[in-house]
This record gives sequence, C-alpha cells and structure tokens, in this order.
Amino acid sequence: MDYLPHIDRYTQGMDYRKCGNSGIKLPLISLGFWHNFGGVDSYENGLNIVKYAFDHGITHFDLANNYGPPFGSAEENFGKMMKDHFRTYRDEMIITTKAGHHMWNGPYVDVGSLKNLMASIDHSLKRMNLEYVDIFYSHRYDAETPLDETLQALVDIVKRGKALYVGLSKYPIDKLLYAFEFLKNAGTPCLVYQDRYNLIDRHIENYQLKAAAANGTGVVAFSPLAQGMLTDKYLHGIPEGSRAARPEGYLKSEMITSEIIDKVRCFRKIAQQREQSISQMALSWLIARPEVTSVIIGARTIEQLQENLRSISNYHFDTQELANIEQIIRE
Repeated sequence: MDYLPHIDRYTQGMDYRKCGNSGIKLPLISLGFWHNFGGVDSYENGLNIVKYAFDHGITHFDLANNYGPPFGSAEENFGKMMKDHFRTYRDEMIITTKAGHHMWNGPYVDVGSLKNLMASIDHSLKRMNLEYVDIFYSHRYDAETPLDETLQALVDIVKRGKALYVGLSKYPIDKLLYAFEFLKNAGTPCLVYQDRYNLIDRHIENYQLKAAAANGTGVVAFSPLAQGMLTDKYLHGIPEGSRAARPEGYLKSEMITSEIIDKVRCFRKIAQQREQSISQMALSWLIARPEVTSVIIGARTIEQLQENLRSISNYHFDTQELANIEQIIRE
C-alpha cells in the first residue's frame, strides 16, 4: 500500500523557524542520518522512523555523502525511501547533503576541491534519486584547498541547478567570515551554518553564533545530545549495543569521563523538576536559543524519536533554571 502521511502533520505541535534572512523555514527539530540509517542498520526500521518523523511535522532531513556505514549507504537507503514512498511529497521536504570528509580512496577525496565537490554532489543525487538537493554543504574547512576554490564550487553547484542553497559546516571563525562575504558577493549567500552544539560543547558561542546572526545566516545544531552522553544511558556504565559500544561508531567509551557523568547527573535533577528527561531538557535548552534555527536529532527507534519530539512542548526556561544550568556547566 502507498504511504499516506497524516493529514494533520502540520498541526500536531511542530513549529517552524525562519532560516536567517531567507524565505526558508526549518522545523525546530530535524532528522539526521549520521547514524542508524546505513547499510549495517535495518532498512525497515529506518523507513518507519522517517515516516513517523514526517507524520509529525519534521520536514528537514540531513544527510552527507559519507553517512552510513558503509559510506554512501545512508543516502542509498534514503533514495529508496524517496523513490518508493516520499516522491509525491518532495516539495514538502528540505533535503540536505554534504561533502568534504573521507569518502573513497585516492588523492582527490577528503578535500574541498572543485573536482571532489562536483563529483560528490553528482554521486549523492544519484544515490538519493533526486534531481537536486535543497542545501549542499561544504562539510568542513579544508586547509589544503584554496578557500576561493571551495566556495566557487558551491556557487557553481547552485548555478547548475544541483542545489538550491549552500551551507557551511565546522569552519574556523576567520574562514567563516571570509566565506560569508565571498558567497554574498557571488549572489549565493550562505543559507545556514551547521556545527556541534550542546550543553557540554558550547564552543560556537564564542564567535560562530554571533557571526551567523550578523550575516543573516541560520544556525543548525548537530550532536545536541553529545552522541547520547546527555541522556541517562551512560550513567551506570556502557550498555551493550549502545553507540559507545559499537566499533563502527564515533563515540568511544573513553570519551565518557567521570566529570561528564557528574554533570549529567546534575542536569537530570533540573530536568526532573521540569518533568522532562535529560535528553528532552538538553534539546529544549537548544531550541530556546533564538540564534538556533533547528536542532538535528538522531533516532534508533520510534520511541526515541517520540521522546525527543516532546521537547518542543516545553522549551521555556525561567531565570533560575538557566542560572543553575550555567553553574553546572562552569563547575
């Protein structure tokens, strides 16, 4: 039977925030494909998660050429979903992909060159069964490639109709400011900046948040739960089957220090007073930031997605709650 999304998917509580100075709005919560949608994962489970997300107002789906594992398999799985279930609803979706990290062997990968970015967007479109993506990102700053070459490649990708907008991810502030100016002068302003941002890692508060706001660029936060550390999952060790226990994952057990666990326990006390889980409060804290356009979450189960979506119903914090959170962070 053909998939029929919920008719009330835009009236169930999801809100949408304008992305910088553009006419684009993104949902407060977006679905990321970094984990859980690759070739090592259950396709049916991933499909059910995407259906549930779309049924509940999530319209922004964040991918990259190397998401999996193996590399490319998340895009391939998403492409099958698009072809078999979502093609009718393409105009209701914001689909993004990226290039710049390691993808295949040889000397022309893992860089921001014109050759690599052009090859990457072509391969991504083929894997995802798409004629274009809404946003194409430079996935990271590459010091080995002249920045003008990387940025001009983004401009050319838009001019050739392979992407509607461009984005930047994980750029140092001096390169980010240069890129903003270059892209604006080229007539292809940077729609969105994406970086790691959560209660544990707040480095973009120093410069990138302010720079994006001044440039009229939206901000999308990834890793809002610090790959699961901002949950109750690791309070009593490393559970079997968790991200930190999986050899193919980026979260390693040694990253989960006693200092972080102590902070998470303190966050849990505040969350309980708010009648939220740790993860819900961590997401609500990000959503409450006016500089943040959208927060990308991952989900291994529909139950995880359901819990995370509840964060949008309570993202207002009083002065004392914010002060208590800041004290925990500084300790």
